Amino acid sequence: MSVLTDLIYGGSHAVAGLTEGAVKDAIAKHGADAKVAFPDTAYFLPTIYAATGVKVKTLGDLTACVEVQKSLISDKEDLGEALNAGLATAVGAEIIEALKYVESSEPYANDSGIGFVPDPIIRSLGVPLVTGDIPGVAVVLGKAENPADAVNVVKDYQSKGILTFLVGDVIEQCAEGGVKMGLELRVVPLGHDVTAVTHVVTVAIRAALIFGATEPGKLADLLAYTKERVPAFVNTFGPIDSVVVSAGAGAIALGFPVVVDVDLGENQVPGALESVTDHAMTVKKSLELRNIKIKVKEMPIPVAFAAAFEGEIIRRNDMHTEFSSHANPTCELVSAAASAEVDDHKITVVGPDIDAGGELALATCVKVYGAKMQPDFESVIERKIHAWFNYMEGVMHTGQRNLIRIRVSNDAFEKGLRLNHFGEVLYNMIMDEFDTVVDKCEVTFYTERDKVQEILDTKAMPTYNARDDRLASLTDESVDEFYTCILCQSFAPSHCCVVTPERLGLCGAVSWLDAKATKELTPTGPCQPIPKEGCTDERTGAYTAVNEMVEKMTQGAVSQVTLYSLIEDPMTSCGCFECICGVEPASNGVVVVNREYKGMTPTGMTFGELASMTGGGVQTPGFMGHGRHFISSKKFISAEGGIERIVWMPKELKDDVAERLNKTAKELYGIENFTDMVCDETIATDTEAVLEFLTEKGHPALEMDPIM
Repeated sequence: MSVLTDLIYGGSHAVAGLTEGAVKDAIAKHGADAKVAFPDTAYFLPTIYAATGVKVKTLGDLTACVEVQKSLISDKEDLGEALNAGLATAVGAEIIEALKYVESSEPYANDSGIGFVPDPIIRSLGVPLVTGDIPGVAVVLGKAENPADAVNVVKDYQSKGILTFLVGDVIEQCAEGGVKMGLELRVVPLGHDVTAVTHVVTVAIRAALIFGATEPGKLADLLAYTKERVPAFVNTFGPIDSVVVSAGAGAIALGFPVVVDVDLGENQVPGALESVTDHAMTVKKSLELRNIKIKVKEMPIPVAFAAAFEGEIIRRNDMHTEFSSHANPTCELVSAAASAEVDDHKITVVGPDIDAGGELALATCVKVYGAKMQPDFESVIERKIHAWFNYMEGVMHTGQRNLIRIRVSNDAFEKGLRLNHFGEVLYNMIMDEFDTVVDKCEVTFYTERDKVQEILDTKAMPTYNARDDRLASLTDESVDEFYTCILCQSFAPSHCCVVTPERLGLCGAVSWLDAKATKELTPTGPCQPIPKEGCTDERTGAYTAVNEMVEKMTQGAVSQVTLYSLIEDPMTSCGCFECICGVEPASNGVVVVNREYKGMTPTGMTFGELASMTGGGVQTPGFMGHGRHFISSKKFISAEGGIERIVWMPKELKDDVAERLNKTAKELYGIENFTDMVCDETIATDTEAVLEFLTEKGHPALEMDPIM
């Protein structure tokens, strides 16, 4: 094993020397008090913070970190010790990359990579990771001798939904080979220097901090989390030097196997470091080493079909056909029907197909039959159309119901994509994902404007209105049971959502109806019914049955939660919440901030800093993660006075929820245009100015009982 360990130690010493010199040069140039930080993160320099608990804030703080880095390099002829040296390389790489942000606020502005991945992006990845839409994370680095080999591997990962990070010249090789890149397409170029690999290392490490509530400074716990819960692995292309080997040792220490395309012979470490010289086998071996099982859905369509294409943007210049409610009537409707009324797998297009291109009307009508099908499941299936259409390469779908936009690219059209293929997607996905409640499915597309308008007026809108009336009648008081949702436990083992008609899951993706449908689809799955029994406090929403189920689902980690309180035993959060609510003592109210907002809040903390105080299944009185739609619920922190407590929101969020929030405020308190009383960052973020605005508007929170 001496050749391997020698390479690791050689690379670690080289990086340590570079790091020490770079830190000394930076201090000499900028001073020890100069600030050093990655953008939009609450976790300082994440690798150092998670491993040691040290909060690096200035260049002067890095001197001690360099000493820690060097102390990890023992030069002992032992693989475990050598892996520690690999961690030293990870620390050095993080410091070197952080120094780039001292020199420039945008050091990657002229690079094809993006550099550091901010906290909000990691939080947004939480749901697709736990649902399996992103089944794994690949790191591909180096330069392939034959560029086509790298291109084929990356495209294979993309087709399987794997989130793939690129480091080195492989970025240009993939771009020239036609790989579509971007965070939204799950192929992410990080940078050309090998130290840029730290930006995916920090993604894994922050997952432990955000979702796993791993305590900073407990290195053993950190390594256990990344190994067991972050399904990542590394592929290298081309010759490997000692620095690459040392960086690979750091990945192995985190639990990420490394597959190289050169023959290492006896220097391989089974299960951790393996050679695969046949690139046709690289993906297979990598997935096997991480025990990632891909459920491949072969779709009879002429374009690729994968969750990785869900974020694809089709620009107008690249568009062949558009169906848009802004120009033509549109609707999407799933209806339950009797068995005799459904001709299974029949796909019909009534009106012109997309051959002529341009703008068209579109009614997508799906009839389903199933012995266990329920009307409440219609809307659950219907909402999936958005994702399924987006999974087609070259198709962009936004909106739902009668307000949609679908674009088909020129490239997809030239490959032969037509409306019947849209129907194949719907049929196959419905019969696959809803097979326990759907036995037969028929799809019909209408593109003649008058016919679509007729369907919209006589069938779709009446159905939507009836559903809305049904949803409006669904209150926490009107049902006999709530539901758990523990989808996120693969990342946050001590978290359990309690989903009620008036409180959806904090990720914003699971409503009470969704949870009910999930229970039918997967009887032993993540959503289990909780009988609404044993109410001990109506004000806070405390139930003995809820406590018993939460304690069971979290293996005893959490024993008491309330449904409506921010202060008393608030519900836990996993980390992928859309928004966070936090007490703002000076105004006697709360701020609500969404993860897309990057600025400061009146609490003196950013979203990331607020969010770092909760997550991972930890209860933090005064702070709570939740979904956007919960903001306008009559049950929103009702134990503390409800929505009247909201004093500040980012303008984008305020505008988004204004209509629903104003309606709730009018119904509950008789307040007109309540959001006009709510401050935002365009008005003020400092406490004094916020209070001045609230006083001017006569905000009710100022006259309410103390919140704490």
